Formats: sequence, structure tokens, C-alpha cells
Amino acid sequence: MTRKQRWYRGFRALVTTGMVLALTGCGRQYVLFHPAGPVAQDELNLLVLTSVAMAVVIGGVYVLLVIALVRFRARKRRLGPYAPEWDGDRRLEVIWFLIPVIILTIIAIPTVRETFRLADPPRPKEAPVVIDVTSLTWKWLFEYPGQHVATVNYVVIPAGRKVLFELTADSAMNTFWVPRLGGMEYTMPNQVLPLWLEASHPGVYWGHSGNFSGLGFENMFFTVRAVKPAAFARWVRSTDRSSPPLTLTAYHQLLRFSVTGRATYGSYPPSTFPFKPIGFTLTGDGMYMPMKHSMPAPTPSGS
Repeated sequence: MTRKQRWYRGFRALVTTGMVLALTGCGRQYVLFHPAGPVAQDELNLLVLTSVAMAVVIGGVYVLLVIALVRFRARKRRLGPYAPEWDGDRRLEVIWFLIPVIILTIIAIPTVRETFRLADPPRPKEAPVVIDVTSLTWKWLFEYPGQHVATVNYVVIPAGRKVLFELTADSAMNTFWVPRLGGMEYTMPNQVLPLWLEASHPGVYWGHSGNFSGLGFENMFFTVRAVKPAAFARWVRSTDRSSPPLTLTAYHQLLRFSVTGRATYGSYPPSTFPFKPIGFTLTGDGMYMPMKHSMPAPTPSGS
């Protein structure tokens, strides 16, 4: 086998391997590549733009490397005196300075624009559904201040409607993430951080913790069930009538370091969610969306 044949066989194997690795990302298990909401779709578009820009840079570098290796390789019959050119080429220096600037500008402009746009939710005609999220150890508590119901380790939202998640923690710092609906956001004790998401169509979406928070962190999964608005209203009415209340005693049970299943409550005491968060979210100043918890706290109605 000649050198050219060996080179061609190696190149073919490299291309085949790259195609196989690239095609494996097309499966449904890669949830980031299958957005189910406008926020996730916009974030995927930014990832694709950044990946294409990086591929252009990496591909160009490898092309220039191959050209340099082929053009300037040593040849037995063409050896000459070593006489490097020490003077720089001003045109080349300008080109390889401008190319990174152009690529970074292409990435930066849409990234900054989309970041601010996604941080400030659109003002729909219909008010968004507000859900208070508290990360516990090792479970998730979801409270609906507008509907006065609560759930553990699952959440129901209306499809096609904006949902404002207000995030806090009554345990270690954590992160809230529903990959098919949008990016992640931190949950921190005594802080309330906003995150708005939307499901474009009904479905069940996987959510989980993005932080290590102890031996049981791998159990911090939850499901987001998006249903039609009429079905959401029926679920709220059914939960309010038939589910037991979340008492302070039951809440203190949830605070224990334990793993639990799903639970549904027809009511809950307001004191389980911080109404006066400390730090930069105390008054909502600097936040891109209004925080209802910046208002004075109501008097708790008991357990």
C-alpha cells in the first residue's frame, strides 16, 4: 500500500467517524436539540450560531495547517539555505486581526440582544401564570399564589401561555432547569429570582436540578405537564376541592433531608415562601420583570 493510499484510508476513516458522532446527536434523548417553547428555541438558535462560528474558525485553522504542511514540507531534491523573512506582512496582520473581531461581533450582537429580550418577558394580553418554586433537600415544591394550590416534584402549566417561575431555596443553593423549555436559573435561600418559560403545545417535559447538593441530588427530578388552558382550569378546581392542605407541620416534614414522591395540596400557608427576600432582589430594583414579592408581606393565615 502506497503512502497516498494509506493517507486516503485514514482520511476516510476520520470523516466517517465524524459523521457517526454528529448523527448520534439527532436522537430524541438529546432534549436540548428538540425545544418545545419559544425560549428554548431562541436559546438553541444562539447555540447553533455560536457553533457555526466556532466551526468556521476551527475549519479555517486546519485548512491553513494542511496548506502549510504541504507547501513548506522538506524535499530531498529541493533543499536550500535557511533564510527566514523577518519582516511582517502588514496586510496579513490586518486580516487575521479583523477576522476574530468580525466573528466575535457576529456572535455578540444577537447574544446580547436575545439575552435582554429573554430576561424581559413580553407583555401578553393575558397575565402570566405565577408559580413559586422552592428547592428543598431533595425535592421540589411548587406553589400557585393565584390558584392557592401546591405540588411536590411535578408542576402543571397551561400550554401556549407565559409562566413566571419565582425561584428560591429553603436548603442548599440549587438550579432549576427544564431543558426543552429554556435555560436554567439559580435557587438561593432568602433570594427570589425570576424565570419565565412557555410550552408551545401540550406535553410532558423533564426537569431536574443542575447542581450537586448532597447524596440524594440525583433524585431531584420533576416533570412539567403542559395541558390545554381548559384542562388546566379543571385541574385547579379538582385539586382545590379534593386535595388535602399543606400545613406548616407537613412543610417542616418536607424540609428534612429525604427523598419523596409526588404530592398535591389544595392549599398552603403563605409563610412557606419568602415575601421579603434579602439582597439585590429586596425591592425588585434592577430586575427586568416585576416581582410580586417586593410588596409588603401579608399576615400569615396560620397552618
